[in-house]
Parts: sequence; C-alpha cells; structure tokens
Amino acid sequence: MTYRVGLTADCARPDGSTIFGDVGIDRLTAAGLEWEVMAPAVGHAPSPADLDGYDAVLSFGHLHFSRDLVEATPRLTHVARFGAGHDGIDLDGLARAGVLVTNTPVAVRRPLALSALTLLLALSHRLMDNHRAATSGRWSDRGQHRGLGLAGRTVGIVGLGSVGGDLAGLVAPLGVRVVTNERAGVHERAAALGVEVLGLEQLAAESDYVILTAALTDSSYHLVDAAFLAAMKPTAYVINVARGGLVDQAALTAALVEGRIAGAGLDVLDPEPPSADEPLLTLDSVILTPHALCWTADFTREVATSVIEAIIDGAHGRRPAHPLNPDVFARWRRTARPAS
Repeated sequence: MTYRVGLTADCARPDGSTIFGDVGIDRLTAAGLEWEVMAPAVGHAPSPADLDGYDAVLSFGHLHFSRDLVEATPRLTHVARFGAGHDGIDLDGLARAGVLVTNTPVAVRRPLALSALTLLLALSHRLMDNHRAATSGRWSDRGQHRGLGLAGRTVGIVGLGSVGGDLAGLVAPLGVRVVTNERAGVHERAAALGVEVLGLEQLAAESDYVILTAALTDSSYHLVDAAFLAAMKPTAYVINVARGGLVDQAALTAALVEGRIAGAGLDVLDPEPPSADEPLLTLDSVILTPHALCWTADFTREVATSVIEAIIDGAHGRRPAHPLNPDVFARWRRTARPAS
C-alpha cells in the first residue's frame, strides 16, 4: 500500500498549488509518495472522515488536532506543520496516540524576526502617517509626524525563543536597550545575547516598543491585557507577529482610542480574519497586515524544503529534523508503515 499524504485545503488548491506559491509538492511524488488535497475542514478541525486514508498530513494553516481525532484515524502517523506555530495541536495527546508532530522553526526564524523589525522601523518613523500625508497632499502636516526613533530606546521582546533571540541580534546594533520577560530557563540565553531580564510589569513600564514573539499557550493567552497596557508609557507601541490570542484586543483598542499608548503594529489578530466591524481596522495609529508579513520568497523556499523533507523522512522511517513530541519517535517508528 502506497504512503499517502493529505494536504490541508485551507491554503492549497486541488492541483497542489498554494497561496504560498510553489512549495515543491512534486518532491513527494518523486519520493514515491501519493498526495492529494483534503476536503475543506468545517470549523477549526478536520473530521475523522477528512483524515481517513492518509499516513501523514501537511497542515498549512492552524487546524486543530486532538487525541480523540487521531485515535479515530489509526492510519495517521504524522502531522507536519508548514510553519512554526502549533497552538491547537495536542502534542501530548498525539504522542500518546503514536502520532508524530513536526514543524519548521529554523526556516521561519529569520523571516518572522524581520517582520517584527519591519513593523518596529515603520512605527518608529511613523511611516504610515507620513505616507497618508504625502498621498493626500498634506505636505504642510509633515512636521506633525515626527517619529519616536530608536537610539537610546528600550525594546521589550516578550518570548526570547528562536524568533525572539534572532530579533534581539537584529535590533541590538540599532542603539537600543533590549529586555525580555522573566520565565523559566531564560537567563542563560538572555545573558548570551546581551539582553536584560525583567518582570513582565517592569518590561511593560520601561519599554518604548513591546514586541511579542512568544508561543500561544494557556498561560500566555491575553498576556497583554488591560493591566499590562496600563503599565505602558503613553508614547509606547505594541508589535505582535506571534499569535493574536496573546493580546486582549478589546483592551488594546481601548488603550489606543483613549491615547494611553501611541500605536500598534499587528500581523496577527484574534480571530482571523477579523470581522468587518473590528474597530482596530479603523485606527490610524495601527499598522495591520494579514498574518502574511513574513511570506517572502525566502520564507516559502526554506519552509517548503523543511516540511517536505520532514514528510519524506517520516515516510521512510527516518527521524525528521524538528519533532515537537520527540519521545513518540521510537514508538512511531515501530508502528508507522514506511513508504514502499
């Protein structure tokens, strides 16, 4: 029986083309694997019927995979994420069910860090305000849109993981002080990067730019809430390139409307896409992008290579490079059916 791969329909078309461009699906065929685009999922998770008949799933978006779901589809042994985020995937539950989960953290790291840097530079120079002044012929207003700048400012990176660490290295030469939030195991990494570690409230109070690169977990949900925003300077900005759920959007909207912070740069929202009446869409103090700012040609090439290699390695019984539940691998290797 041929090893079969299902491609989630959230970002893929029936012919294998995707919104990211060419991701090298032909490499699956060349490796002796069959593939097809799955039926579109209804809601946030595929159904057992959607997964039926597949050994592996290439998940482009952010579908949810639970233990109950994969236990109802015993043929499935591998969920491969196109990207780094894995919120909505029950890693422990899938491990107990013998399903390996992989992602592409190295390929995502630099494009996502550069996305945060893009928003940082745009906000520090009030790029969009100046753009609107120029395109509407309001040249006399240009003195009203002086940016805060970066020299001597404090950049608070919430989540000094792979992306946050890379971002710290990018912004440090710009003459800024870089700080991060207190959490388990962060001190050694922060010391190596020359980053100060502060409590979360102190980070909020001292940062001119708060940049969110943390993973979304139960404990980080709405980490930026009304209390966090109340501690920030009125001249400060929030930048989020991680997950929309890290921010209490109602609290952020209130802080922006009332002028308690200066602005925000958001590549992610909660939910996505936002409703047509989402108030953040109307605020000139906010730069919004559709969870796609890091989607460059480099991003597509590197992420696609990583995820396709993970699937091919798994199909042939080899350990993929980036398992998220690595303890399952020995069991998974015994139970998975290698490609013929």
